[in-house]
Amino acid sequence: MAKDKKPRRPKAETPKGFRDYFGADVTERKQMLDAIADVYHRYGFDPLETSAVETLEALGKYLPDVDRPNAGVFAWQEEDGDWLALRYDMTAPLARVAAQFRNDLPTPYRRYTMGPVWRNEKPGPGRFRQFYQCDADTVGSGSVASDAEICAMLSDTLEAVGIPRGDYIVRVNNRKVLNGVMEVAGVLDPSDPDRFAHERGIVLRAIDKLDRLGEAGVRALLGAGRKDESGDFTDGAKLSDAQAGVVMGFLAAKRDSGAETCARLEELVEGSAIGAEGVRELETIAALLAAQGYGPERIEIDPSVVRGLGYYTGPVFEAELTFEILDEKGRPRQFGSVAGGGRYDDLVKRFTGQAVPATGVSIGVDRLLAALRAKGRIGAAPQGPVVVTVMDRDRMVDYQSMVGELRSAGIRAEVYLGNPKNFGNQLKYADKRNSPVAVIQGSDEAARGVVQIKDLFLGAKIAQSASHEEWKSQPAQFEVARADLVTEVRRIIDRAEG
Repeated sequence: MAKDKKPRRPKAETPKGFRDYFGADVTERKQMLDAIADVYHRYGFDPLETSAVETLEALGKYLPDVDRPNAGVFAWQEEDGDWLALRYDMTAPLARVAAQFRNDLPTPYRRYTMGPVWRNEKPGPGRFRQFYQCDADTVGSGSVASDAEICAMLSDTLEAVGIPRGDYIVRVNNRKVLNGVMEVAGVLDPSDPDRFAHERGIVLRAIDKLDRLGEAGVRALLGAGRKDESGDFTDGAKLSDAQAGVVMGFLAAKRDSGAETCARLEELVEGSAIGAEGVRELETIAALLAAQGYGPERIEIDPSVVRGLGYYTGPVFEAELTFEILDEKGRPRQFGSVAGGGRYDDLVKRFTGQAVPATGVSIGVDRLLAALRAKGRIGAAPQGPVVVTVMDRDRMVDYQSMVGELRSAGIRAEVYLGNPKNFGNQLKYADKRNSPVAVIQGSDEAARGVVQIKDLFLGAKIAQSASHEEWKSQPAQFEVARADLVTEVRRIIDRAEG
């Protein structure tokens, strides 16, 4: 009789493209989300939470560069035949909410939302299949004042989370201007919007790669195509030199001021009604922002911003961090984009058949956190809890009483709940938890009504550099009356935080 095979143990590993977040990561993200929510709330936006799961029909086919509705998402089919999927962004669920509850929501409806999204894409370095997004949108306002407000709020948000002026820029463009350029270049026919759609898609993707490929690379993609360093060939839009010249002129239209940039864009879209309308909207946005004190050092008009998603219909904007960091090979590079958005007036129309204007922005929280870590503005080991050590197992009630007093005073604290036999292990545990204080009370101290306070931060500092005289003048462990426990622990924590 064959022996039974041992059951196969599952591998203790995270699926590819996913990661686990531990204490400091979760704490830093929460602090950032709280700071962002505070700005959004101050601007009058209300919170909204939607389900992580949407019908595939509701999500639609709005992922970039794909044609199938379930491409790039985690989807499954229910027994009744319906297809469901994890949300890939926060905008598609908002469109569904705006349509479903249109009779109950105020108009305009201003909401913000925060949470994870999932994309079934090939993972890579720094590219995860689950990540956090933080969105704010105004649904029901066709005024470009709402677009200007989103840009101002994005600027305020970056500064609120620790990105100072000079380290970021919010860049604004308008898809109507780009459509006007396409019309002048002969790849957009207003009477037949589907004509030249393939060529326009290539042009959009080429423009979006300007920072990476440079002008020569973009021009190649506008023409016959481009061969990269590996030898792979990407087919181009097959524009003539004259047509490509119009597009390249658009990319080079940025001038020293918003007014000068708009004047140049007006020249480029001459003869296109949609292009002229887009330029007027940019002029209005620039004027509204200037009136509120948002100058070009914070928000600027930049024709190179196109945003990849096809549902944008008007102003588009992108927040870019301008400081340098070192890549994995030690080479300096700019950090790049951390947020983007724009106007999408046709998305809700999918549900209602009626045009509903909308505009919004999405912040990549994980990228913002990575930027702050790269600059050393966050990432320090967070302060752990006060640890009350256990000297006598039968006095657990006393130790829990101490912890209760500390917690009631707003101090994070815990009793050591491991094996108390080896006292040294208790102090090692406190060090590993980055605890500021260890509280010690044996039967002798209890009989005298005192406790020993061990200042772990000061102890580590003394061990590193203090002289014998300094060690004597400021001992890291001292005795206090039991009644003064909370006061002394608070004093040590305040000093450490100060």
